[in-house]
Amino acid sequence: MTIEEDTRIIDGSVRVGQRLRHGRGALSNAASRYEPGRVRVDDGWGVDPDDDLPPLKTSVTADASRTIITRNQSPDISFDRSINPYRGCEHGCVYCFARPTHAWLGLSPGLDFETRLFAKPRAAELLEAELRSASYAPRVIAIGTNTDPYQPVERTLRVTRSILEVLDRFNHPVGITTKGARVVRDIDILGPMAARRLAKVAISVTTLDAKLARAMEPRAPAPEKRLAAIRDLSAAGIPVAVMVAPLIPGLTDHEIEPILERAADAGATQAGYVLLRLPLELKEVVAEWLRDHCPDRADRVLNLLRGMRGGKEYDARWGLRQTGTGAYARFIADRFRVARTRFGLDRRSWSHDMSLFRPPPRAGDQLSLLDP
Repeated sequence: MTIEEDTRIIDGSVRVGQRLRHGRGALSNAASRYEPGRVRVDDGWGVDPDDDLPPLKTSVTADASRTIITRNQSPDISFDRSINPYRGCEHGCVYCFARPTHAWLGLSPGLDFETRLFAKPRAAELLEAELRSASYAPRVIAIGTNTDPYQPVERTLRVTRSILEVLDRFNHPVGITTKGARVVRDIDILGPMAARRLAKVAISVTTLDAKLARAMEPRAPAPEKRLAAIRDLSAAGIPVAVMVAPLIPGLTDHEIEPILERAADAGATQAGYVLLRLPLELKEVVAEWLRDHCPDRADRVLNLLRGMRGGKEYDARWGLRQTGTGAYARFIADRFRVARTRFGLDRRSWSHDMSLFRPPPRAGDQLSLLDP
């Protein structure tokens, strides 16, 4: 049974059919920083707590947000506003830096993050209202900066597509980051927007090793499907960047050059990377996964990360959180820069055009004498 075949709306929520536990990324559902500790015990129903647990269901609840554009003032990122159509992500990427945000909802950054999702069904309506504000000034809206806008439930919920439809009508610039191959579904919108210098896409490729990808990113498209998405987007005239994100020292850093070469062959014109980030509860989630899946490399990975984070699991300082510090961080940066130039992934053919933005007239609006 696929996710889409068993998706249905019930009392404002969507519930999705059962999946096998081994298809999940996190290994446990540890308490968040806002919860008391959770303990596995025999509850008397005849289930041994050491046995395999039953399959988990994915639930998607309607998010009641009243605004859709999130603004930030971070000086080390290239956008000041973003939209995230979903909270939580069923891709289940064990390394996802957004996992700790589920703690704000009283949920675990572990299995809850990938099984208890929140969608924003009113996103298009809220976005249109914000864009029509007399004080609104256009800047690039980034989509997919926290959780993936093309995770599996997007096939039926189509929240991301509804957002793009609004941005297209308003001639508003957009940048998308995803590892979801389903982005090619929206080429009919993104292609014409790109022709007007309004749309770019970045595809994340963490590894080319299908076995490793399946373990780290259990419900994300396989690496070859992501490369195919780059090819399809590029063929449609949509500028595409490849993101080696996250780059995991001691586990995936040896793949920098092969990933960039394959992405360039597929039509990507830019590339970037982000060092694995382990904020808050994520360090326990990742450490648990490493010791279970890569016991021979777990200590090396964690020690390399500490060496690139000033001896800590994570350094959140702006300007350093993306790349780290120290000799190994410089080594990675130099390798990436050389490879990016070698494969022609340092091209910047155009920038987004802000001048085209204009709210389209609504039914009953009086046309201005200045309108063509």
